[in-house]
Amino acid sequence: MTDLRSYGVVTAAYWGFTVTDGALRMLVLLHFHTLGYKPLDLAALFLLYEAMGILTNFFGGWIGAQFGLRVTLFSGISLQIIALLLLSTLPSELTVSLSVIYVMTAQALSGIAKDLTKMSSKSAVKLVVPDGSHSQLFKWVSVLTGSKNTLKGAGFFVGGYLLHKVGFSTALVIMAGSLAAILVTCLTYLRSELGKAKSKIRGKDLFSKSREINFLSAARLFLFASRDIWFVVGLPVFLSENAGWSFNQIGSFMAVWIIGYGIVQAGVPNILHRTKTSNNAAAAAKKWGLLLALSPIMIGLGLTTHGDLFFTGLTNYFNSVTFLISGLVIFGIIFAVNSALHSYLIVAYSNADKVSLNVGFYYMANAIGRLIGTLLSGLIYQNFGIIACLFVSGGAVFLAVLFTLPLNSKSKNTA
Repeated sequence: MTDLRSYGVVTAAYWGFTVTDGALRMLVLLHFHTLGYKPLDLAALFLLYEAMGILTNFFGGWIGAQFGLRVTLFSGISLQIIALLLLSTLPSELTVSLSVIYVMTAQALSGIAKDLTKMSSKSAVKLVVPDGSHSQLFKWVSVLTGSKNTLKGAGFFVGGYLLHKVGFSTALVIMAGSLAAILVTCLTYLRSELGKAKSKIRGKDLFSKSREINFLSAARLFLFASRDIWFVVGLPVFLSENAGWSFNQIGSFMAVWIIGYGIVQAGVPNILHRTKTSNNAAAAAKKWGLLLALSPIMIGLGLTTHGDLFFTGLTNYFNSVTFLISGLVIFGIIFAVNSALHSYLIVAYSNADKVSLNVGFYYMANAIGRLIGTLLSGLIYQNFGIIACLFVSGGAVFLAVLFTLPLNSKSKNTA
């Protein structure tokens, strides 16, 4: 019961943190776009955010196993407060180059904060679900991940709204104050240790993973690169420059997309009700991965000058923006299923004593994928446009599917 109560506190704190994380991304993207930053400059603002996630997940898993998840949670929330306050005091007289460096530094702290809190919450699931309860584990992981993405989407809306209503600096101070209240609550109610390994963690444990975890981590890398290639910079800048959308419209759409994605993700166990073991989930990941790979390619083909050859009448009925948005909604639904399957598998393939090590390693791969996707989003969009982003996204998903092919069953020696 103590572990369950502690898990509830960790999860509630993660939910609150997630809203500010989504809002911060939208605030930074839209604010600096209006200041005249080019797509590649905008991508650069998020590079250290993603890069620090790589290191944080790698070493954060060890910290969580060594000292407990309470330490990682408190550290993550505290660092996010510092990052928000640093950004709120960004000197207006700085040159573009110095501003980029300043924002990247603050974003680096935010990246560390995000992955410490995420790793804490995701690892805690394994500790409160009885061994062998695969259906319950699948459901809990899906609900947690789906609710997180729903709240991150709400954060996108909050970010766009606050930027419009109170401006960049004031919005950041408001979010820092909200997180401070969450931190005080955690310090008050989270007393017990959670996730601390019973045996000593050796250096080789950071690298020694099972075959399944290695392949699944590689698949996760390309899965999230595929999304961020069009999502981080390409789509919002396209909607601003080519469709003439306002801050609120862009923020609202990005919010609705993430919220919808989160709702679908939380409901995946009901959609795939026969997925009751890691074997079933691995087989489903391959099928849904292939379906996902086709979706951005089909969208890209529909937007080309030769799109009518593939979508006779459809591209005449919809304008290009409507067609793009409709296609990305379908992409989001299929992506949610894939992401939920991957999130369940990493927990299923881990034993309880070292779950934070494996989750940290897995999300390190996730952060590498997001870093690659973020960089490619600005680079490809600036030089080739949104259609090229979609084609490259499809290629990244195909690579993710290749790495799921060896996943057949749970390893006898779980990591």
